[in-house]
Amino acid sequence: MGIYLNPGNELFQKTIHSEIYIDKTMLLKHTNELLGTRENFLAVSRPRRFGKTTALDMLNAYYGRANDSRDLFLPYQIAKESSFGKYLNQFDVIQLNVRNLITESENMRELISYLENDVKAELKEAFPDIPLQEKRSLAYCLERIYASTKVPFVFLIDEWDAVFRVNALKNNLEEQAKYLDFLRNLLKDRAYVALAYMTGILPIKKYGEHSALNMFVEYSMTNQGELSEFTGFTEGEVRDLCEKYEMSYSEMKRWYDGYQLTKLSVYNPRSVVMAMTRHTYDSYWTKTETYEALKVYIEMNMDGLRDAIVELMAGNKVEIDTNSFLNDMVTFSTKDDVLTLLIHLGYLTYDFRTGEVWIPNQEIMGEFATTLKILGWSEVAEALRKSNELLRATLQKDSEQVAKMLEDIHQSETSIMAYNDENALASVISIAYYMARRDYDLVRELPSGKGFADVCFLPKKSSSNPAMIVELKVDQGAEAAIAQIKERNYVEGLRSYQGKVLLVGISYDRKSKRHSCQIEEIEKR
Repeated sequence: MGIYLNPGNELFQKTIHSEIYIDKTMLLKHTNELLGTRENFLAVSRPRRFGKTTALDMLNAYYGRANDSRDLFLPYQIAKESSFGKYLNQFDVIQLNVRNLITESENMRELISYLENDVKAELKEAFPDIPLQEKRSLAYCLERIYASTKVPFVFLIDEWDAVFRVNALKNNLEEQAKYLDFLRNLLKDRAYVALAYMTGILPIKKYGEHSALNMFVEYSMTNQGELSEFTGFTEGEVRDLCEKYEMSYSEMKRWYDGYQLTKLSVYNPRSVVMAMTRHTYDSYWTKTETYEALKVYIEMNMDGLRDAIVELMAGNKVEIDTNSFLNDMVTFSTKDDVLTLLIHLGYLTYDFRTGEVWIPNQEIMGEFATTLKILGWSEVAEALRKSNELLRATLQKDSEQVAKMLEDIHQSETSIMAYNDENALASVISIAYYMARRDYDLVRELPSGKGFADVCFLPKKSSSNPAMIVELKVDQGAEAAIAQIKERNYVEGLRSYQGKVLLVGISYDRKSKRHSCQIEEIEKR
């Protein structure tokens, strides 16, 4: 066993012996089906702490012929598949971590030289009977070995995109080109490649002719395809954990769910594990980064970016075009490029069918709120600061104070958002009541009785606050809003809820620029 060639299976052993291990071994069924085909090149990009390295450790433990991993896999789903024994420990594995190589090198030429020399040294030790010329390339040596043994190699490359993310290299196009040329020469059209599986945060760089790592099938956060269930924890997996650890599933969903992939929505795995083992809901994933990771990109404030961020903070979805993004962290032409990067970093989620992005959950929403306050976006920061006060005034049925506060928020929002219809008013309401999300699930356009209530606040099980139904009007008066709630029986939309309900009517008069509010309390049984 070596550092690069056929490393042992100890890291996978540690993974499965951890307090929480979710069986993702059916990924091996998928990769087994690709062996011996032209689709055996996979580039899988996900945010940090989404299990990329863990997947590589599993692939190494399964395919590496220096390992005896049968007993490790027997308790898991892959052991029931017909291909399990056929490919178990049948290949030579070369596993690389590009980030580690970068820290030991001053430039790309040195990095490639270190890598080739180190791997060739391990190959010479493992295959002493095959003459390997020291001055020839790594690709040449692999060709010689394969011609003699007919045993192909599995290539596992972790943080392959570090070259495009590390400060010393991410602006150096010449160094990046050398790196891509090296990968292409090592892997493309080589008979000795049984499987190449690369992981990173970014998809493959679009870089002229050097985008020609075109043998790879890409799976990114804009389209994970058939790998969706292996990207994070699924609903069923989290439900089982909540039952085992006696944690609230609804709270777990609110905090960590919402990453929309091709076939399903998944949870942030790192955060779920931390919440389960600590029995506390908190922003665990975002604590692995400083707020700078989000701040630096929002601060660019390209045309339309501020409006988009405000919409996202309001709980709305924003339509974007991801096609212009060049898959690096320095080249941005439009707001859509910035928002696309935030998808890959895990700060937004994306539905490729609709082309829409949104903030996935409470954990990430809190990170946006902190970042915007630090950035000094007064329009949004002021609304967030006053949010607790607004909720308190509403619960106290202080309609005059609610109307006054909404006018203040209106003044801070006019520069960044149209404010001439009920949809715009609803967006501002969503921002104004941001802090209420700790105690409420906010629902826009809730089907209720004979129509759709504009905004409903459904209290969480842990909250003793009353439910709230908010109806919005422009130029009609708050009384008309209350009357509509009653006439259309919106309270029935709360279905299983029993207890106090606040009926909140809010109106904006375009001529006087004034708001009015009326609040009534009823009991739903």
